[in-house]
Amino acid sequence: MRRILVSLSFCLALMSSKAQDAFSYQLPPKDIQDLVLAKPTPGVSIDSKGSLMLLSERSSFPSVEELAQPELRIGGLRLNPQNFSPSRTGYAVGLQLKNIKTGAISAIEGLPENLRAGSIQWSPDETKIAFTHSSGNRVDLYIIDVVTKKASKINKNALNTTIGGSFQWISNNALLYKVVPNNYRTYPPAPLAPKGPVVQENLGKAAASRTYQDLIKNGYDEDLFDYMTTSQLVINNLTEEQALGKPAIYQSVSLSPDKQYILATKILRPFSYLVPASGFPHSISVISASTGSEFVLVKNPSAEGQPIGFDDVVSFPRDFEWRADLPSTVVFTKALDKGMGRSKTEFHDELMQLPINGSPVSIDNASSLLKATRRLRNVIWGNGNLALVYQSMTYDRKQQIFAFNPSNGQLDLINERSSNDAYSDIGSPITSKNSFGKEVLMQTKNGNLLLRGAGSSPEGDMPFLQSFDLKTKKGTILWRCEAPYYETVVDVLDAENGVFITSKESPTETPNYYIRNLKKKVAPIAITDFKNPYPQMEGVAKQKISYKRADGIDLTGDLYLPKGYDAKKDGPLPVIMWAYPREYKSASDAAQVRGSKYTFTRINYGSPIFWITQGYAVLDNAEMPIVGEGNKEPNDAFIPQLYLNAHAAIQALSKMGVGDSNRVAVGGHSYGAFMTANLLAHTKLFKAGIARSGAYNRTLTPFGFQAEERTYWEAPDVYYNMSPFSFANKIKTPLLMIHGEMDNNSGTFPIQSERMYNAIKGHGGTTRLVFLPYESHGYAGKENILHMLWEQNQWLEKYVKNPPPAGTTGGDKKTF
Repeated sequence: MRRILVSLSFCLALMSSKAQDAFSYQLPPKDIQDLVLAKPTPGVSIDSKGSLMLLSERSSFPSVEELAQPELRIGGLRLNPQNFSPSRTGYAVGLQLKNIKTGAISAIEGLPENLRAGSIQWSPDETKIAFTHSSGNRVDLYIIDVVTKKASKINKNALNTTIGGSFQWISNNALLYKVVPNNYRTYPPAPLAPKGPVVQENLGKAAASRTYQDLIKNGYDEDLFDYMTTSQLVINNLTEEQALGKPAIYQSVSLSPDKQYILATKILRPFSYLVPASGFPHSISVISASTGSEFVLVKNPSAEGQPIGFDDVVSFPRDFEWRADLPSTVVFTKALDKGMGRSKTEFHDELMQLPINGSPVSIDNASSLLKATRRLRNVIWGNGNLALVYQSMTYDRKQQIFAFNPSNGQLDLINERSSNDAYSDIGSPITSKNSFGKEVLMQTKNGNLLLRGAGSSPEGDMPFLQSFDLKTKKGTILWRCEAPYYETVVDVLDAENGVFITSKESPTETPNYYIRNLKKKVAPIAITDFKNPYPQMEGVAKQKISYKRADGIDLTGDLYLPKGYDAKKDGPLPVIMWAYPREYKSASDAAQVRGSKYTFTRINYGSPIFWITQGYAVLDNAEMPIVGEGNKEPNDAFIPQLYLNAHAAIQALSKMGVGDSNRVAVGGHSYGAFMTANLLAHTKLFKAGIARSGAYNRTLTPFGFQAEERTYWEAPDVYYNMSPFSFANKIKTPLLMIHGEMDNNSGTFPIQSERMYNAIKGHGGTTRLVFLPYESHGYAGKENILHMLWEQNQWLEKYVKNPPPAGTTGGDKKTF
C-alpha cells in the first residue's frame, strides 16, 4: 500500500507551484460514500422456459492494492501473468438458484472459496450451468447441476482465457475450451539489456494508423505475448480432457452448428508494433472436432497500412463465421472496393459462403450469396429462406435492413433510416434456438418476426414488442410499456401465446423482472423483489426537461433536485451540468428526445448525481448535439454549437428558478472532458469545470478522433481550433483534471492531461491535476474512486457553491 500512497502523493505534489506535504487518500462526505458503495442488485440469468433463475452477486470495487498486482500490457491487451487471464474483469462473488414458480431460493454446494465466477453459460438442455473461476494462479472450469444444486470442478489443466473467449458447450455433457499447454516453457526472463535498437521502416507506402495503447514495443514484448496467449484446445466430456491439435495463439474458436468442426482464427508472426492483436497476421482454419485434423482456408496479413476511414475495412476476407441455420457452412465478407468506403462503385461488399464436408477447401471455392450496395454490417440468420441483412454507411448515417432469401439471393428492403433517427427504429429481432442450438430469427406461425425496440418518441422512450409482417413491411404493436413506468422486453418464452419476460422500473421503484401473458390478459407476475439500494435517494425530484437553443434546436436533460427542495422557498441552487457531445447530420435528428423520465436512477462511480446530497441541482445527460447538415461536417462549427447548447441549458434552469446561472459547473468524462475544457477556453458561462480522462491536443490523434474522419493534414484548422490546448492561455476558470495513470483508451494518453495542466499553469490559470494510480480509462479501485469523489466535491464547494470574489480566479474570455 505504501507504493500507492507515494504514487498519489507524488502526483498531487506536482499540482502546486509551492511545496506540498505528503498526501494520502481522502474520503468524500458520508452521503456520497453510502451511495457509491451501495450493494448492487444481483445479476439475473433465466432459462428459456421461465422456470429457473440464476442470481449472481456482483463483485464490489477492488482495492488499489489488487489493481497494483502484476499486469502485462502488450498487444493491446492487459493480462494477469500469474493465471493466464485478462487482468481486469468483473466477477460474480456469489451464486444462487431460484425456482420461479415457488419463489424458493437455494444455495449451491461446492462453490470454490472466494468465488470469482465469469462466463456463465447454461448447457443446451439447461440442466447444467458452467462458469470459470479465477484464483490467484489459475482459471478453472466448474459445472453446476441444477437438480442437485451442486458445483464441481471438471478441468485438470488450467484454462487460458487471455484472448478468444473461455469455453463453449458442445453437448449437454461436453465442453470445448483452451488450456495452458502441458509442460509449458518457463516465463521469459527480462533481458538486462536489449539485443539492439528497435527499428521500424516504411518504404514509400501510405500506412496511416490510429493511436493505440499497450502496443508491442520490442522483442521481449513479442516473447511475452507469445508465452501468454499460446494455448491448447481440449474437449472435456465431464470426466477427462482430450487435446485437440497443437498449441497455437487462438484469437477465436467457434463450433459449427452440427458440432463436427471448429472454425479457428490463429494469430501468426510477425507481431505488429503499430496495431493491437486484433490486427496481427492470422490464419482462418477448420479443425475436425473428432480427430483434430486441420486445413487452412486463408492466411491474412497484418492490418497495418489498411485504410482507416469509418467506412473503410481491410482489403482481405473478413468476418468469418458459421451460418447458423446450416450444419457446417462458413460465411465471410470480402470488400469489392479494396476496402475504401468512399470509392464510387455499385457494390462495396460481397457475402460469400463455403460448405464444409470434411475435405480440405479454400476460400477460392466459396460462392456468392449477395452483394451489398453499402457496407455490410451484420446478418441475422433464420432458415433456408430468410435472414436479415444490415447495411450502412457512416458518412451519411443511412442504415438499411433487408429481408434476404438465401435460396435465391432475393433482397427486399424493409426499413431505411438515419442512424441518428431514433424515432424510426423498428427494433431488433427476437431470436430463439434452432435444432442446432444456435440463435436464429424467431417467427410466428404466420411468418411474422417479433421485434423489440426502445420506442423513442417525443414523449421519451416507451419500449415495445411488435409483430412485423415481412410482406407488408409494417408492424403491429403487441405491447408497449405505459407511463409512469419504464419496462423493456427481456425475452420471449412463447411467441404464439404472447408470454414474455420484462424488466420494469419507475423513478421510485427498483428494476424487477416480470412474466407477462398477452392472451390471458392477466396482471404481470413478479419473479424478483429487489429492494432499492439507494434509500437515501427517496424524495429526490427527477424530471426530463426540454428547452431550445438559440438556433431553434430542441434539447433535453435529466434534472435532479435535492430531497425537500422548494424553489420558491429555497431559491436557485448551484448547478453541476454533466454532458457528452454527439454529432448529427440532421437538426431534426439532433432534436429528438432520448431516454425516459420514468427510469429508476442508477448511480455509478462516475455519475454527477451524488451532488444532490450536497445541495446542488444536477443536470445530467445535458444534450450537446453538434450538427453539420448537407456538405458541412459537424466539427466545422464545434465550438459555437457547444456554446449554444450550454447557454440554453443554463438559461432553462434559471427560468425555472432552480439554477443559479452565476454558480454553474460543467463536467464530463473522456470526450465530455474535451468538451469541458473547450467550454472553459471559449466561454465565460461557468464557475468551474471537471474534466476526467480527456484528450485536449488533437494533433496527438492526427488520423481522426471520435466522429471526425478527416486527418490533421486534411483539416488542420479544425484540429487546431477544436483543441483546448491551443487556447490554454484563455482558461482562467478553475479546471480540475483527473486521469488514470494507465489509461488504455485510444487517444486519451495520460500525457494529454499532463501537457494541458502545464499549459494552463504556465499561463497563470487555476487548475489541479490528479493521476489515479493503476487506473485505466474507467476507474475501478475503491480508494481511487472515493478520493476522486472527494476531489470533485472539494472543487465544487470551493469554486461553485462558495465561489471566491469576482476577478480572483477568472478573466476575460471569448464568448460566442
